[in-house]
Amino acid sequence: MTVGFLSNWGRGRGQDFDSGGTAGVVELTRRRPSISLTKQGAVSGNLRVNLSWRMRTSDFNAGRSGFGRDSWRNPLKMFKPEVVQAQGTAMVNVDLDLACLYELQSGAKGVVQPLGDFFGDLNSPPYVKLSGDDRFGSGSGETIFVNMDHKDDIKRLLVFVYIYDGTPAFDRTQAVVTLYPSSGPRVEISLDERAPEARSCAVVLIENVKGEMVVRREVKYVYGFQSELDRLYGWGLQWGRGYKQKV
Repeated sequence: MTVGFLSNWGRGRGQDFDSGGTAGVVELTRRRPSISLTKQGAVSGNLRVNLSWRMRTSDFNAGRSGFGRDSWRNPLKMFKPEVVQAQGTAMVNVDLDLACLYELQSGAKGVVQPLGDFFGDLNSPPYVKLSGDDRFGSGSGETIFVNMDHKDDIKRLLVFVYIYDGTPAFDRTQAVVTLYPSSGPRVEISLDERAPEARSCAVVLIENVKGEMVVRREVKYVYGFQSELDRLYGWGLQWGRGYKQKV
């Protein structure tokens, strides 16, 4: 399958989706890398997958939060890293994108991502839809919805994050991918490992294992883009160069 990035397939935006119920938080780590959505009864409705991120400025402006006048009024502030929205002027330019490689039981494969306007479809294949493209690290971030009512049609989904433009800066972003199932606790995966030169990160694999929907933490950084993640996980797509429209 050839992925044409300039297509307008599945471009609809602005729809409202149910956010799913949550009760508590489960953080996937190296010691606890997986969780079963089936066992917690979260295999219906919409699974919401959200990327939120902000830039840390303390790496660039060490002097701003040092021993200034404000430090004497609030001495604990000097030990707290200063975090601002990603469009701040003191930071490197970076644009994190949330995306998903999909493989269906029918054999159909493809990608849902902002690049090329591949926003997907929730009620027909691939049963995965991206809400939009956040270029500035806003509070809501970017969200992918998965229609779990069609879980039997899904073989595997690889949720990944890539830096479309700007300086590779995974080590300077505070990025978290959070899954909001229809029931049970939300699931968090932090991208907090040091990978200063990486441009992409495979975050989580959602896989249908003999009818059981299993979520497994990956957090594997690569120095290339989608094609390198494709080779790493054996997706078998063909990739071409794509661009975003300027804003």
